[in-house]
Amino acid sequence: MTSEITSDSVELTVDGDDVDVHYRTGGEGPPLVFLHGIGLDAATVSWRHALPALADERTVYAPDLPGHGDSDKPDRAYTTEYYLETVAAFLDAVEVTEPAMAGLSMGGALALGHALDGGDVERLVLVDSYGLGSDAYWRVAATGILQTPVVGNMLWQGVSTSKPAIRAGLRSMGAAEPPQELVEQVASVVDRRTVRAMRRWQRSEFRATGFKTDYSGRLAELEVPTLLVHGAADPLLPKSWTERAAASLADSELKILGECGHCPPREQPERFNRALRAFC
Repeated sequence: MTSEITSDSVELTVDGDDVDVHYRTGGEGPPLVFLHGIGLDAATVSWRHALPALADERTVYAPDLPGHGDSDKPDRAYTTEYYLETVAAFLDAVEVTEPAMAGLSMGGALALGHALDGGDVERLVLVDSYGLGSDAYWRVAATGILQTPVVGNMLWQGVSTSKPAIRAGLRSMGAAEPPQELVEQVASVVDRRTVRAMRRWQRSEFRATGFKTDYSGRLAELEVPTLLVHGAADPLLPKSWTERAAASLADSELKILGECGHCPPREQPERFNRALRAFC
């Protein structure tokens, strides 16, 4: 039996401003919160298959972070700190305490940062997670583009309006040609304001000397069971980050998925969901 996943929304106050956050929820049992990545993503993209698969055993929650999906997309600065405050406010608003938390890419950094900053977490699932290393080979070029507004605008302008551009973006993250269904799903949730949020977050995070958010030096502080999942063919974030993190944690499991890129829940949902259900 597959549990029904429904939509809801909640008004939060984050960094002094009110913001409506849309989320997907369903199921019964201990809470499990899913956090998606930045940009070409939303709750119904990353976690479309995981939510019903886990809802038979857990009460699942998957918010669209501000700037994404059906949530508000205010014209403001988007930073990791802002999103961390959003996560804490969301958990308070839906009255969820000590959840399991699963995060993909930037969402992994948010789940990890929430736990390291004192949030009560039952267990963590970090999927191709940002925040586990200080640099990547493409960061220098990306930083240069982001600091050149005209070039940056030209580069990202088509992402919000062009399905071929969305396909190219997804192709750059995956291990295989993205299916048309996925392109359509992303196109339905991404607009110019999403691109604006992504670029502002990137501009905050991609510094001249490396990434702003790097929790790798704090992993010894983490005491909760942690599942680390990484696509072996991820072209964005090195799997060595995840392998090193697994070796640094006292209570961890490591899953490297072959023939998989940056988004295991989308690219290999059955393998990913089996690993997630076994861990949770």
